Amino acid sequence: MVLAPQTTIFALSSGQPPAGIAIVRLSGPAAFGAAAALGCGTLTPRLARRVRLRHPRSAEPLDEALALGFPAPASFTGEDVVELHLHGGRAVVAAVLAALAELEGLRLAEPGAFARRAFDNGRIDLTEAEALADLIAAETEGQRRIALANAGGRLRRQADVWRGDLLEAMALLEALIDFAEEDVGIAPARAAAEARVRVVRDSIAAALADAHRGEIHREGFRVVLAGPPNVGKSSLLNVLARRDVAIVSAEPGTTRDAIEVRLDLAGLAVVVTDTAGLREASGDVEAEGIRRSYAHAAVADLVLWLVDVAEPDPRVPDRLASLGVPVVAIVTKSDLLCGVRPVPGLAPDALRVSARRGTGIGELERLIARHASQAAGDTESLLVVRARERQCLEQTLAAIEEFLDPSEQELALGAEALRRANHALGRLAGSIGVEEVLGAIFARFCI
Repeated sequence: MVLAPQTTIFALSSGQPPAGIAIVRLSGPAAFGAAAALGCGTLTPRLARRVRLRHPRSAEPLDEALALGFPAPASFTGEDVVELHLHGGRAVVAAVLAALAELEGLRLAEPGAFARRAFDNGRIDLTEAEALADLIAAETEGQRRIALANAGGRLRRQADVWRGDLLEAMALLEALIDFAEEDVGIAPARAAAEARVRVVRDSIAAALADAHRGEIHREGFRVVLAGPPNVGKSSLLNVLARRDVAIVSAEPGTTRDAIEVRLDLAGLAVVVTDTAGLREASGDVEAEGIRRSYAHAAVADLVLWLVDVAEPDPRVPDRLASLGVPVVAIVTKSDLLCGVRPVPGLAPDALRVSARRGTGIGELERLIARHASQAAGDTESLLVVRARERQCLEQTLAAIEEFLDPSEQELALGAEALRRANHALGRLAGSIGVEEVLGAIFARFCI
């Protein structure tokens, strides 16, 4: 069977088999023809049909399946799309994919190809594509909520409002430039443009003044376990992870490199990092481990300073205290205490934990969750969740501030500053100059 010469792609779009159901998606001008070649007949748009799939050449039965068709442009990719809902066995999926590969005009989709076609056909913008990838990868309730809101176009809609206001201000300036020789009231028109731009500036500044809460939701609240050697950092990490991820040894300096685990605490992603013990290094390798410990602490949202109850030394190193990261002291090995005795230098209510007996672990998780919740805040007003989005908005804001600079009154330069601001917003949505990031973004989608 000869199909349309344009490329039609296909791939398994659900999880890897075995599973109860597997979904194979086709997108492109030959999608409906390929489905017919496999025995689906004529599909009614958006109506599931039970079909017996057969090999297009041998007519060998492949599976009993459901087939759905979505004609262009009312589909995810904006092209003709067919979905085949199969039984999710490995042999079934492999047989159907092999049969499709034999049809002329079809090829196996690369990672992210369906989302890339949706972007290219204007079905989604770049912020929605990124949010869709985040939704697929979401591990916590907070990540799911933010990704779902942005996949629905929350940031794009706000960016459209900003761009609309900037375009109106640009139109005012262009009119003044075009009619510079006429008496058109330059001062009032310039003031009107500036008023509109100030509204945009204040709105973008408010979106950026979020203490990076979006990134915390998306990437995780970062907690670093710090303290002297043999204070119990690795043991505590293993207890929090519910598995052995770090080597525990009585030998000081066992941990040389950072070890991370991801937790879901109260619906928030938390990344806990075990680091090398902080002391005077005994060699180059340990010195590098200590350097990395401070590097991780510098970018943390919270540092837990562990104090050994057997050898209590609550003093936080000056280098660590100077980083400006919140530090909370935690007493470890509390099972060695006979009764409740105060630990010199620490508040009487300092949290005490025992990795061996598991005491205090629940309280520690709640303490981390409280700090994470305070840092992350709510998800309702969050717009910026990626460094790329933040960079585009910062560039927009910088160009706006240049336009609003009272020392710069040249109309042509002001118009150019607004064009740069509008250009930065265009990169945010993916409509201008983002080809270099598209491959990296869509490659995150799994096939």
